[in-house]
Parts: sequence; structure tokens; C-alpha cells
Amino acid sequence: MKNIEIKICDITELNVDIIVNAANKTLLGGGGVDGQIHRKAGPELLEECKTLHGCQTGEAKITNAYKLPCKKVIHTVGPVYNDGLHNEEKLLRNCYINSIKLAEEYRKENNLDEITIAFPCISTGVYGYPKEEAARVVINTLNNLSYPNINVIFACFSENDYKIYKSINM
Repeated sequence: MKNIEIKICDITELNVDIIVNAANKTLLGGGGVDGQIHRKAGPELLEECKTLHGCQTGEAKITNAYKLPCKKVIHTVGPVYNDGLHNEEKLLRNCYINSIKLAEEYRKENNLDEITIAFPCISTGVYGYPKEEAARVVINTLNNLSYPNINVIFACFSENDYKIYKSINM
């Protein structure tokens, strides 16, 4: 990846091209970052998400952003962490790969030289993925992708998350 930045911030306040929603399979809102994105985007986001008929774990779908300052929202469903022996790493990796692929499609469709996408810490809240392990998976995944026209922001909600991401060798 061309540029990876780590920030402590509220992802819903970022004026970037795309933010990523750590969604549930219904795509109809929930707790954490998912609920915050739906609240700030307004009811139009829920109406559009209803037309998408959900999303499988590791997959991603894109919508308009409505009242959010970004242009688009990519919704991806992270894995619920059991014990690390149930394909969790592959599914988490797929969340980032599929989100980046959608972002690149958006960039090309809109003839943009480059775009910025912001990710939350997917699956590390109520889905229970160990934060340090998730950060390593994410950084390794993105470092192995070649999308030079996409800039990435890790939008860490807490100082602890920020420190974890900063400690991973990029």
C-alpha cells in the first residue's frame, strides 16, 4: 500500500473518500461503530442497506454515505473470534482485501487519481478478536497488497488501539 496512517479519531467524522463499517450480517445497523455510522448517516443508509440483502462474513458491499462527511461507506462483516481455529484469520483478511477491491473499483469508476479509505478495528469489539493479533493480520494483509492509488487510515477509537497499531512493524 502507498500510504498507511494511524489516527485516534471518530471514523464517522473523517472527510475521506470511503469509510469502512464493521457491520453485522444483516447490514441493518447494530452497536459500536456500526450503530454510530447508521445514526450519523441518517435513515437513508438503512433504506439502502435493506436492498443489499445482507453480507456474508469476509465479504464487503458499498453504499452511499448520506449525511456522513465521506463519499461512500463500505460495509464488511468481520469474523466472531472463537479460538483462532475456525478460519477467523482468513475471514478477517478477506474483510480488508474485499474492502480495498471495492475502493479500487470506486476509484476507477470515478476516474480519481487516488483515494483515501478509513478502517475501524474490525472484529475487535463485541466479536472478540484479540486486538494485537487482529492488528498483525491487518497490517500484514495490507502490506502484501499492491494498490498504489489508495491511502489507508486506521481510525482507532481508543489510545490503546492506537498504541497496538503503532507497535506493529509496518
